[in-house]
Amino acid sequence: MSKQMCLLGEKILREKDMIAKNLHKDRMSGVEMTEMERMQADKMEAQIIQIRAEFIGLFGEALLNHDNKDKTMEKIEKWCKETGGNLFKLGIPLDEALKDAGYYRKHIWKSLEEAMMELEMPAAEVFKVIYFIDPLLDHSIHCFSMSYVKYHQVTLENAKQAFLELSVPVVPLSKGVGILPLIGNIDTERAQLLMEETLKQSANLKLSHLILDISGVMIVDTMVADQLFKVIEALSLIGVKTIITGIRPEVAQTIVTLGIKLNGIQVKANVYQAFEELHG
Repeated sequence: MSKQMCLLGEKILREKDMIAKNLHKDRMSGVEMTEMERMQADKMEAQIIQIRAEFIGLFGEALLNHDNKDKTMEKIEKWCKETGGNLFKLGIPLDEALKDAGYYRKHIWKSLEEAMMELEMPAAEVFKVIYFIDPLLDHSIHCFSMSYVKYHQVTLENAKQAFLELSVPVVPLSKGVGILPLIGNIDTERAQLLMEETLKQSANLKLSHLILDISGVMIVDTMVADQLFKVIEALSLIGVKTIITGIRPEVAQTIVTLGIKLNGIQVKANVYQAFEELHG
């Protein structure tokens, strides 16, 4: 069995480039593309075939070193992580990328089948090869999927973080005076960022007064009010006085209904009134 495994591995390594080319041709034959997409695909064809050949070669190495399966697993995992990240960056959907799995299985086994027939391997030995190769293929699909999903999650988190940071813009109006226009809902995560960014930006801009305009906040409940009060209190500790503006009638009614007290907090109808107050 050991000698036959090595012979199979040698065949895969020897023919990996040809297998990769045939696989790629088979894979692309059913893909509909525009003329522009076809041109881009042609430019990348050699690189893609090389990547495919590297992956196919890993199975040749696995057969040659069948007694050291852990090392093979590590190499496959590394390839899947790198390739998963690259395909994600290229914008290829996961379901489309996973279609490759069937083609790899088909063409690797086609090559192995030819070799096993030449070697006249008995059925029992053939099944041993199946039980060795198929779990590696299944593991590679799992690793590739997990890698792709991880890159997707990281990208979403980065985009979300960037969006949240943009949603806390402290804008300087004049020397020592800035404005923070809040828009949208305030949840726990945004409230935490609101605290951090407002304090940081107010200190960087050396503000003495901050106009907190909430005309774009749709809902003000006890949680939102509590978070705003905490921000105002924290600002006061670094020497920044806060003026709230833009409380819409329906929000004012909600504040009164909930019994939220604005004692000690300066409130103006709009940004103009607040600015006039500071420069009157």
